[in-house]
Amino acid sequence: QVQLVESGGGLVQAGGSLKLSCAASGTIFSADAMGWYRQAPGKQRELVAIISGTDSTKYADSVKDRFTISRDNTKNTVYLQMDSLKPEDTAVYYCNAVIRRSFGGGTVNYWGQGTQVTVSS
Repeated sequence: QVQLVESGGGLVQAGGSLKLSCAASGTIFSADAMGWYRQAPGKQRELVAIISGTDSTKYADSVKDRFTISRDNTKNTVYLQMDSLKPEDTAVYYCNAVIRRSFGGGTVNYWGQGTQVTVSS
């Protein structure tokens, strides 16, 4: 089994910064794409940022130039550095990872439990 454990959420004032971490543990051969999604109250879950196994990145337009996604493959961990936070960034942030559990095996999509980020004005 594979688990994704997120940390780093919390309450911050507008203009502040937070760094989210998500560590994958369990039976893992490799982690392919890893990413962050968020869901605000009354809204659908949306992509925030994603990083491929070759470190190419993609960001939602709303967070470009403010958020930075990175990963440490030795720790199967993905990070999200969030700067210049705005009240509209308030949401539950979910980690996502596409995991290959064995050599030549297929991939499985896993989700973390979510971490709350609240930005006050």
